[in-house]
Amino acid sequence: MQERNSMIEPPIETLLEKTGSKFSLVILAAQRGRQINDYFSKLGQGMGDVLPPQVTSASHTALSMAFEEIAQGKLEFEGTVNTVDTKTKDK
Repeated sequence: MQERNSMIEPPIETLLEKTGSKFSLVILAAQRGRQINDYFSKLGQGMGDVLPPQVTSASHTALSMAFEEIAQGKLEFEGTVNTVDTKTKDK
């Protein structure tokens, strides 16, 4: 049996190296996880507008597949924190 130092595979350090920040990692993984969920929910309906998972994974969760895609360099985050719209509500 293989010993792991981390509870998460791939390690969080590897994921952070690929994305550059925790914020980018969360955004990228969440968006890709939603896309993978959409792909599996539309499977068999003939709707080919969603990109299928780009890795062969033993995991059955979309988020884990997204992490594996990031770790293998299949995805890149294009954006900055400045593109997030933070409006304040005037009373």
